[in-house]
Amino acid sequence: MANRVFAIVGSYRKNGVVDSAVEQVLEGARERGAQTSKIYLLDKHIEFCNNCRSCTQEPGTVRGTCPLHDDMAEILDEMDAADSIVLGSPVNYFNTTAIFRRFLERMACYAYWPWNAKSPVGRVKQQTRKAIFVISSAAPRFFIPIATGAPRAMKLAATSVGARAVGKLYIGLSSQEPHPKLSAREIARARKMGASLA
Repeated sequence: MANRVFAIVGSYRKNGVVDSAVEQVLEGARERGAQTSKIYLLDKHIEFCNNCRSCTQEPGTVRGTCPLHDDMAEILDEMDAADSIVLGSPVNYFNTTAIFRRFLERMACYAYWPWNAKSPVGRVKQQTRKAIFVISSAAPRFFIPIATGAPRAMKLAATSVGARAVGKLYIGLSSQEPHPKLSAREIARARKMGASLA
């Protein structure tokens, strides 16, 4: 059975740098026989987490149930069913986009945190799945892991669902022109990373 690769794009620009790079990762996976799907958080109805913590109260390895009714459960169902995930977001003000952060906050359901406990624990203990992070920035790419919170935010999302990063595609100086394009080197790296997921 073919591996399933699920991508989540947290960019506000369809066909922009992040979206294009995520698509190249997926193309690399498809070339090796994987089944792929992609969603844009921009197209989804995701409410803000109100920190009621009801999703964290029941013990067990299955994620908790959120009382909010929107598209989040559907997204997480697809994420849980995937063998690998691809997470993409540009850096906006030293972190992922607000829409990606909104999505991340709603992933509290992967923690067990009863009211009498001082801190949460993750429900998923083993990292048996793969993840690739795609992050762009107006700054040079080497600033992304040392001066922004974006990689940490993506790592938290991945580890919450039992995935470990096997590739990180950092794209720097992505705001030098109105409609930047991926370089041949970036495309090749994205395809290679995608192939590793198949």
